[in-house]
Amino acid sequence: MSSASNPPALSGYQRLIVAVIAFLQFTIILDFLVLSPLGAIIMPALKVLPSQFGVLVSAYAFSAGTAGLLAAGFTDRFDRKRLLLFFYGGFLVGTLLCAIADTYQFLLVARIVTGLFGGVIGSVIFAITADLFEYRLRGRVMGVVQGSFAASQVLGLPIGLYLANRWNWHAPFYLIVGTGVAVGILIMVFVRPIDAHLKAIPDKSPLHHFVHTISTPRYVQGFAATVLMATGGFMLLPFGSAFTVHNLGISIDRLPIIYMVSGVFAMITGPLIGRASDAFGKLNVFTLGCVATIIIVVIYTNLGVTPIQIVILVNVLMWIGVSSRMISSAALISAIPSPADRGSYMSVSSSLQQISGGIAAMVAGMIVKEAPSGAIEHFDTVGYVLVATTLLTLVMMVFISRRVETSAALAQAGSGST
Repeated sequence: MSSASNPPALSGYQRLIVAVIAFLQFTIILDFLVLSPLGAIIMPALKVLPSQFGVLVSAYAFSAGTAGLLAAGFTDRFDRKRLLLFFYGGFLVGTLLCAIADTYQFLLVARIVTGLFGGVIGSVIFAITADLFEYRLRGRVMGVVQGSFAASQVLGLPIGLYLANRWNWHAPFYLIVGTGVAVGILIMVFVRPIDAHLKAIPDKSPLHHFVHTISTPRYVQGFAATVLMATGGFMLLPFGSAFTVHNLGISIDRLPIIYMVSGVFAMITGPLIGRASDAFGKLNVFTLGCVATIIIVVIYTNLGVTPIQIVILVNVLMWIGVSSRMISSAALISAIPSPADRGSYMSVSSSLQQISGGIAAMVAGMIVKEAPSGAIEHFDTVGYVLVATTLLTLVMMVFISRRVETSAALAQAGSGST
């Protein structure tokens, strides 16, 4: 059996790093997601209009995207552990400001601060993953990271909403700060310096480093694939709940059941998908994920009134398809940048993902219409746009995979000869 189909086991220290990464992602994603369901409490409490609340939600994403671009030229010039602690500390300060905010303006500034720091953390995490885990192991690591997204939805959101209902809307942010401080201490005590990449950094200014990153042809190819992935994924998300309620006939009080079941399956299948991408090939898993996504999305966006059991099944299958694409593509794309450019590359990639996701949601809003009954019209059109972006991404990933596999084979041959 080849090494590609039988990747080595993780060491004890690597398992610790995976746990830290997953917990980091859990807190960051929970902070991003928790604001939306708190809208029903925050709007009357702060006398906020729906349009103003929409600004609150989007402020994080756009500030995160901006921060990633601004930090791209600097991220490869520091020990990644120190960089992570700096931005995670800023993120926790921003979240604490959210917890103590008592006016709309204060909360808006707090969300911008949180996004400025939180938007860089994701890119640092992916750079650390590429630094500490060889290519054959990255699928399973990305699978666990993706599972943390589901965990924040299944565990974090219900707990956060319970605390908000039990006390007030400030409580979930205090919860995030408390758990985040514990993670920060864990990083300071147990995570070793991550600075091997500093030996490979050429003598060039941050601006030169940034320009080099955004102009390198193979990097541009990876950026384009990331943009297409985010564009397709974020088009369905904003209108999924309205479509489920008004078009599929599911009562709003049963929505949590759908999300919880889908999240539980995502938590279970995420690590399995990651292991499969390492064992059977990242492009193979990505291709299967694309096929599954296309089939399920076309079915889902053309459904009428449907029993909840079928809706749950479709959502689970769609999530598995999307997760297969996300996990395998993240592992595949992580091999594109050289060690000296990983932080910069991941910063730009993360920023493009945030910005393109926001633009995709706006474009979807221009496509769909709301009927007098509340039904979402032209949702199938959004589905077909996602199908088109999925096919384009698949074509791009074929070329990216060929380049990555060739580079990996040359590197392995070189290490074997020494």
